[in-house]
Amino acid sequence: MSYLAFHAIFIVPPILLLAAGLWRIGPDRLREGLGTRWHWALPALALIAFVYTTPWDNYLVWREVWWYGPDRVIGTIGHVPIEEYLFFLLQPFLTGLFTYHLLLRRRGSRLRTGLREIPGLRLEPSPRRPGLVRVAGALPWFALTALGAWLLSFESGVYMGLILAWASPVVGLMWLYLGPELWRMVHVAGLAIALPTLYLWIADTIAIRDGIWTISERFTLGWAPAGLPVEEAVFFLITNVLIVFGTLLFLIPAAPWHREEGTAG
Repeated sequence: MSYLAFHAIFIVPPILLLAAGLWRIGPDRLREGLGTRWHWALPALALIAFVYTTPWDNYLVWREVWWYGPDRVIGTIGHVPIEEYLFFLLQPFLTGLFTYHLLLRRRGSRLRTGLREIPGLRLEPSPRRPGLVRVAGALPWFALTALGAWLLSFESGVYMGLILAWASPVVGLMWLYLGPELWRMVHVAGLAIALPTLYLWIADTIAIRDGIWTISERFTLGWAPAGLPVEEAVFFLITNVLIVFGTLLFLIPAAPWHREEGTAG
């Protein structure tokens, strides 16, 4: 299987299905359910992901932390396959569109998106001490940043260290910015992160076993449950955290529940 075929089988079809579900609703009713920023939030997020990830991933391939089968890609730009750049753009749409569907369900909307009703999606009450929520939510992520920097001092910790040092501070800053509002949507965020992450874990395991790309044993910790290196599992988890939080941050200032309930960021 080529890297392009991987996209065609595992990444593009769910994006098209999720987009089709939103298309059936129509822009006016989507604006009512998601706010005025829904139509450009995901393209903007994909562009940010592309810019932020490109130098980081080029360094990984140059360092030989991971590499690809030369016969599995159509070409490279810098050190990275073209299909990898495409993934930088596609993953935000995959996880972001799924988040949109969950947000519509959370509002108890009559809109039908093709997803079954998911019980338990609701807004948490506004925290009484929003400043504490900001700090308490951000500190673990900054601690993970420090852990990542420490792991870089060990050869086997390079991949994990690069993941944590690259992504964790961004999540921490998100919490400092609007942590209380993110907390109010914890049920949406949890599902929006967990389900796409599980799906990508399965797809990544298949790709590694098929030899589309290879993860270095030298620069990893050596833990690979079910054949998936723990670094890859953490990568997809933390990138989906970035995508879901980023999606919510784009929508929160304009979303109807923000205006109606008068919540403070």
